[in-house]
Parts: sequence; C-alpha cells; structure tokens
Amino acid sequence: MSVREIPNIAPPEGKLGVLLPGLGAVSTTFIAGVEAVKKGKAEPIGSLTQIGHVRLGKRTEDRNPLIKELVPLTDISNLVYGGWDIYEDNCYDAAINAGVLQRDLLDQVKTEMQAVTPMPAVFEHRFVTRIDGPNIKKGANKMELAEALIEDIRNFKQRTGAARAVMVWCGSTEIFQKPADVHQSPAAFERGLAENDPEIAPSQIYAYAALKSGVPFANGAPNLTVDTPALIALSKAEGVPIAGKDYKTGQTFIKTLLAPGLKSRLLGLDGWFSTNILGNRDGEVLDDPDSFKTKEESKLSALDVIFQPKLYPELYGDFDHKVRINYYPPRGDNKEGWDNIDIFGWLGYKMQIKVNFLCRDSILAAPIVLDLALFLDLAQRAGMSGILEWLSFYFKSPMAAQGLYPEHDIFIQLMKLKNTLRWMKGEDLITHLGLEYYD
Repeated sequence: MSVREIPNIAPPEGKLGVLLPGLGAVSTTFIAGVEAVKKGKAEPIGSLTQIGHVRLGKRTEDRNPLIKELVPLTDISNLVYGGWDIYEDNCYDAAINAGVLQRDLLDQVKTEMQAVTPMPAVFEHRFVTRIDGPNIKKGANKMELAEALIEDIRNFKQRTGAARAVMVWCGSTEIFQKPADVHQSPAAFERGLAENDPEIAPSQIYAYAALKSGVPFANGAPNLTVDTPALIALSKAEGVPIAGKDYKTGQTFIKTLLAPGLKSRLLGLDGWFSTNILGNRDGEVLDDPDSFKTKEESKLSALDVIFQPKLYPELYGDFDHKVRINYYPPRGDNKEGWDNIDIFGWLGYKMQIKVNFLCRDSILAAPIVLDLALFLDLAQRAGMSGILEWLSFYFKSPMAAQGLYPEHDIFIQLMKLKNTLRWMKGEDLITHLGLEYYD
C-alpha cells in the first residue's frame, strides 16, 4: 500500500478472537480486566484504544476525539479469548495462582474466566529451561505441530463464532537466538519445520501458524520469533500484519521517558546501572542465563538509539550500561526496578539521578495486550501487512524495516502512532511546527 493512498477500512463486524500463547499472569490479568470493564466494575486505565484522545487539525479547532471514535476499532464487548499453556488450569485458577488481582475482583468475572481453558501448547524444554508442564502437544515433527495449531485456530473460530482473530504472544522468554539459515526464507523455514530443524523455536511455530491462518501476530517477549526474513516475508505474502517485540512495561518504559529528556538538554552520560527483582513465572524463567541473555539484549538496545553516541561522542560515546534481573520469589508480580544514572553537565560537573520504580508487571502489560489486539485487527482491516512500526510505542525492542534503526524515543513513537491513525482517516498529519498561528 502506498503512503499516498488513504486506506479503505472494512468495518469491525462480528466477534474478534484474541489468541494468547501463554495463559499466565499477563493473559489472565488482561482477560479479567476486559471482562471487568465490560461489566462496569473497572476502568480501562492505561489503554490508548479505550480512553486515549487524538488531536485533529489546528489547536484552535478544538477537535480531540477519542481514538476509538476516530478509527473503527472492534468494541471490547465483541472480544472472545482462546489460548495455549503447558499447565492445565483454566484462566480463573491461573489468575488465582498468579496472585496479581484480588480475589473479590476475580470472583466477579469467575464464570467468564473459567470458560477459557488452555489448549495443549507447543513447547520445547530446551528453549525455556526453568519451567515444565503436562499440557503439551505431540507431533512427528514441527510441521505437524504447526498444522495442529492451525487446526486449533480453525476450531476456536468455529466454537466461538469469531469472524476474525489476532494472536498476541504472552508466553515465556525463550533462550537467545540469532537468525540461522532456516530463518532466511519461507521455503527454508517450511523445510525446517518438516525436518525438525533445532533452530526453530516454539514461538516461531505459533507465528507461522498464525500467519498461515491469516491471523495478525504480535510478539510480547524479546524472543526472535517473527523477527526473521522468513516470517517477515511470509507476513507480506499472506497479507498479515506483524509487530514486536517485548512489551515496554517497567524499567525500560522509565528509560525511554528519561533518556529523551537528558538528550534534549544535551546532558552527558557516564553510566546507567539497572537492576530488577521479581518473583513471578517470568522471573523464574529469566533466572536461566540463556533466557536472560534474550531479555538483556532487548533492554540494552534503547539507550544507544536514543542517545546517538556516534553523533555526540563527547556526551554518550563511552557510557557504561548494565542490566541485572534477580529472581526473588517473595515479590511475586510486584517487580521493583532500581536505576542509578551518572550524568554530567556544564563544564563536566557530575550529577546523579536515582529511580526506584515499584511496579506491577502484569498491570502495566495488560492494557498493552488490549491495544495491540485492537490495533492489529484495525491494521488488517485497513489492508496493511508486514511490520507495523507505528506500534513501536508498545515495545522495548521494536521491529523495523531492514536497514532502518528502530525508534526508541517514546514521544516520537507516540507521535508516529497518532499520525498513522490520522493518515488512516485522511486527516492532516501533525508536525507541531505552529508557524501558521503567528503569521
């Protein structure tokens, strides 16, 4: 689609299925929250699609509709859910075990939560070493597993009456991978599935099954997953949008808020030390060094892009950046992030910033899952396919076209997202030049 073409957006008719690999803390918090909002028991705080506004035209026009009034998003009353997990608990029991939400809130949506039970998952212990479970698919090779997932998607749509579906990865962080030969083309990938190539991870099998089913896919973990030439090409060939990777929730969210501010004032950086403690399933998985390596790469990437050390070597050419994650079971889903930032200013004088962010990982992630599901569906109905860079706002390690560096500045990311929505509806893009007010 040319950027000069205003898309013809199909209406959001019927139910939208939200398919979730991994029915743990994030997924169950998302489902419980949406169901509570449907019943008027809660507000969708943190969700751009539900309570965010977008300015249209000049500031003097005072046109600031809700995003969901500007573009035809699926109403949350039409969402239905499905998913896969290595554990057999229904979503209500899984939410109780996750310990994120209070029991009295969960009991108000108990019936809806209990109705969502996990399909057997595609799982390979080598890629996630710290957890294991009984609810696992069997197949002669990885192609059979992919075909089983495609059948699951087909059966889910028939069972729920969903007219369309999207898939949002909420599973665990897999071990660190770089693209191998099998990831270079759709044909190579399909041969690898048939030949049980060890370089194909479970998350990539889910992504393949989604794309072959015409289902948009977003990757909420730092896994390689859909960020390969093979699956990017497949998404374009199938006309399916993709986005990723790794939800921007706690510490990296704070980094992408603070770093642009320091850069805007050209304050120098000597070092940024970050450490986290968390005790949920994610923390347990990241206790494995190979899984942590995947997360570390995602967390480290933002500062280099934001500070542009090649352009400002005297300010950012040699800063130390350390990231640590510590599994501490008593903390559960209540993650704590500590940051020590050593900066310098005029005449080289040293200063420090210290941040202690006591956050709730799944509370921050749940509205991201909702927004991604609705925006992915919107994008497909607008005829978009391939990488949706305008959804970088939601990710620690955003995907971008080959040869482009990904944008990490959260304020630029939000401008990109809102300008994309304006473009979809034929509205003027906002540049914030503003000279016309003073002519």
